[in-house]
Amino acid sequence: MSKFMDTKNCFHCGNEIIKKDEVLFDEKSFCCNGCKTVYEIFSQNDMSCYYDFQASPGATPLDIKGKYDFLDNEEIVTKLLEFQEDATAIVSLYIPHIHCSSCIWILENLQKLQSGISTSQVNFGEKKVRINFNSEKTSLKQIVEMLSSIGYEPYISLENFDEGKKKVDRTLIYKIGVAFFCFGNIMLLSFPEYFEVEEFWINQYRGFFRWLIFALSLPTFIYSASGYYVSAWKSIKSGLLNIDIPIALGIVVMFIRSTVDIVFDYGQGFFDSMCGLIFFMLMGKLFQIKTYDFLSFERDYKSYFPIAVTRVASNGSEESVQVYDIVKGDRLLIRNQELLPVDGILISPKASIDYSFVTGEAVAIEKKSGDKVFAGGKQLGKVIEMEVLFSVSNSYLTQLWSNDVFQKRVEQQHKTITDKISRYFTPALLGLSIVSFLYWVFIDVTTAFNVFTAILIVACPCALALTAPFTMGNVLRILGNRKFYLKNALVVEQLAKVDSIVFDKTGTITTNEKTAITYEGSELNSAELRLLKNVLRGSNHPLSRRLYDFIPNQEKLDTTSFEEIIGKGIFAEIEGVKVKLGSSQFLKTMTENTHKKTKVHVEFNGVYKGSYVFNNQYREGLELLFEKLSKRYNLIVLSGDNDGERKILEKMLPSNTSLVFNQKPEQKLQYIESLQKEGKNVMMIGDGLNDAGALAQSNVGISISENVNVFSPACDGILDASQFNKIAFFMNYSKNTMKTIYMSFGLSLLYNAVGLSYAVSGNLSPIVAAIIMPLSTITIVSFVTIVTNIYARSK
Repeated sequence: MSKFMDTKNCFHCGNEIIKKDEVLFDEKSFCCNGCKTVYEIFSQNDMSCYYDFQASPGATPLDIKGKYDFLDNEEIVTKLLEFQEDATAIVSLYIPHIHCSSCIWILENLQKLQSGISTSQVNFGEKKVRINFNSEKTSLKQIVEMLSSIGYEPYISLENFDEGKKKVDRTLIYKIGVAFFCFGNIMLLSFPEYFEVEEFWINQYRGFFRWLIFALSLPTFIYSASGYYVSAWKSIKSGLLNIDIPIALGIVVMFIRSTVDIVFDYGQGFFDSMCGLIFFMLMGKLFQIKTYDFLSFERDYKSYFPIAVTRVASNGSEESVQVYDIVKGDRLLIRNQELLPVDGILISPKASIDYSFVTGEAVAIEKKSGDKVFAGGKQLGKVIEMEVLFSVSNSYLTQLWSNDVFQKRVEQQHKTITDKISRYFTPALLGLSIVSFLYWVFIDVTTAFNVFTAILIVACPCALALTAPFTMGNVLRILGNRKFYLKNALVVEQLAKVDSIVFDKTGTITTNEKTAITYEGSELNSAELRLLKNVLRGSNHPLSRRLYDFIPNQEKLDTTSFEEIIGKGIFAEIEGVKVKLGSSQFLKTMTENTHKKTKVHVEFNGVYKGSYVFNNQYREGLELLFEKLSKRYNLIVLSGDNDGERKILEKMLPSNTSLVFNQKPEQKLQYIESLQKEGKNVMMIGDGLNDAGALAQSNVGISISENVNVFSPACDGILDASQFNKIAFFMNYSKNTMKTIYMSFGLSLLYNAVGLSYAVSGNLSPIVAAIIMPLSTITIVSFVTIVTNIYARSK
C-alpha cells in the first residue's frame, strides 16, 4: 500500500516515474529530460495554461535526431506541401497523438512556439493540422522537429502518406467486443439465479459463480465504460453538466450496489444489467458514428460542383467540360476571374494570379511561362492556358468554399435549441432521479436503486442531440442529388427564414441558350471580327460568352493587354489595335433609341462601329415560378442592364414584382443592404461574377451555374441552371425541413416523457432502459429520413 502511495506520475505526460530516472524542475516531477524540456518551452512562451485543459495532457518526446534529415530534400518537401508560392507555404500533417482539447489548443497556437508560422488549424476528426508558414523564416523540417519535441510527432511517409491519414480508430469496436463477451457470459452464468434452481450444486457453488460474475464485469466496468467516466469528469472540471454525467453515475451506482449485494449475500446483483447497459449504449454510439460517416461520404461524393472549365483539344478546338473530367496532361483555358481548379504548369507567356482564396492575401502574383500554378488561384486579366499536373480534388474546392473568411456569422437556431435543452436537461434529470430514489428507498431499497438507474438511462437525450444535425445532413444529401449544392446545414435554416428574393436578370432569369443576336451599325470586316472574337475569349460575362459563341471561329491571337471592368465593359489591346466594348456609358456613345434593348457596343482605336443587340430568351418556367413565389415572397428583379425589357417583364411577371434597372455592382449591394435594414431576410440569386458583393451581403446567396467556371466562395449555394424552375420547391422544402426538426424534437421529448413515467413508477428495469435508449436513436433517425424523403418526393 505504501509503495502505491509513493508512486509518482510525470507532470507533462502522466507516465509513472521510475525513481532513478526522476527529473525535478520548478518543484515538479518529470519522467525524462524531454518532458522537462517541453514544460520549459511552454513556460518560456507563456503557454503553461496548456496544463489547465487536462492533467498530464502531453506525450513523451522521442529522440528524433537525424530522423527527418530527408526533409532537406526540396523534391520531397514539394510533394508534401499543399501550396507553395513565393514565401507562403501550406502543409497538412497527420498527427496520431491528437486526442483532447489541450492538443487542439497547443496545435492551434504553434505561431507562439515557432517564428515563421502564421496560422495553424486542427481537424480533430481526421487528426490533422494544417499549417500556413513563411518558408523564408522557417522550414518544414524545423516545424516537424518542433512538433516532435513537444510530443506531437507527425506521421510522414511518401509511399503511405495518404494511407496514414486514413487510419481508423477501432477503440469503440474493441470496447463493444469486451462488453458483449462479458455480458453474454454473465447472462449464461446467471441462469441458475434467474430460474431459482435450488439443487445442491448451486447452493454449494453459488458464491463461487457470483464472484466469477463479479470478475467478468470488471473489464466492462473499467475498460468499456471508461469513455463515459472521462467525459463526465472533464465536464465536471469545466463546470458544465453534460449527459455523460448521469450515465456514468448510473453505471457506478449499479456496480457498487451489485458489489454490496454479493459481499453481504443479499443477491446476485445487477452485473448482467450493467454489462448489458454498457453494451447497448456503446452500440447506440456506434450507430450514430456510422450514420455520420455515411452522411459525410454521401456529402463528399455528391458535392461535385457544377463548374465547367474550357479544355483545349489537340486540334485547337475548345470544349466545356465538368471539372472532375479533367485529367493529367489536359490543356485548360482560364479566363478573367476564373478559378484554377487544379495544379498545373503555365503555358502562356505570363499571368497574374490572385491567391486570396487560399492564403487570405489579396496581392496578385505575377507568373511566367513554365511556372507552377496552384488550384484555388483566380486569374486576373487576359485569357491564359495551362497544362494539368493533377486531376481535380473536389474536397479541396470544398475546403476553399467553406473557408471561414467567407462564412456568414448567423446564429444557428436549431443548435441553440439543442444547447438550451441539454443545459437544463441534465440538472433536471439528476434532481428527478434523486427525488425518486429518496421516495422509493422508504418503500423498497431494491426498487429504489432500479428506479434511480433506469431514470438516468432512459432519459438520455442522445436522440434529442442527434435530430437536428442528422436531419440537416440528410437534406444536404437530397438537395445535392437534385443539383442544388449548399455550403453547410445553416443555409437550409436561413432559406426557411427568407421573405424577399432578389433575382439578377442577365444570366439568371435569362438563359445563354436560344438567344437571337443582331448587329446594328457599320459592318465589321474580317480583321475586326478576328480581333473582337479574341478579346471576348478572355471574358466570363454572360453577354460576352453569348457573343463569343455567336461570332464565327477565328484564328487565335494573343492579347497585349486586357482589362475587364465589372458591370461596364472590356478594354484590350491586340496586334496594336485598342478594342473597347461594353455599355453605351462605358464607350460614351449616345446611340440608344427610344426602344431600349440590351446591347454591347464596339469601338476600335477610338472609332465607334456599332452594337450587338440581344433579344433575351427567358428561362423555361419563369412565369410559373414567379407566380408560385409571389404568394409567399417579396420579389425583386435587380439588373445592371437598361430598362429596355421592362414592358416585357411587366407582362410576364406578377404585378407585385419590383423591377430595378441600371444598377452597378456596388448599387446592387446597397439595395440589398437597404432591404435588410427594413428587417427583411433576403436571398440573392445571381450569376456569381458581377453579383459577388450582393451575394455576400444577402442572408442567402445562390449562384446560378450554367457552362462557365465562375466559382464564388461568397455564395452559400450553387444551383445548376437546369433546376432554376424548381426554386419554389427548394424554398418550400427548407421550410418543411425545419418542421421535421421540430417534429423530431417533439418525438424525442415524448419518448423521454413516457420512459420517465415508467421509470419513476418502478416499472422499468435498467436493462430494458438500456435497450430502449439506442432504439430511440434508431427511431429518430428513421423518422427524419422517412419524412425528409417524403417531402422531397412531394410536388
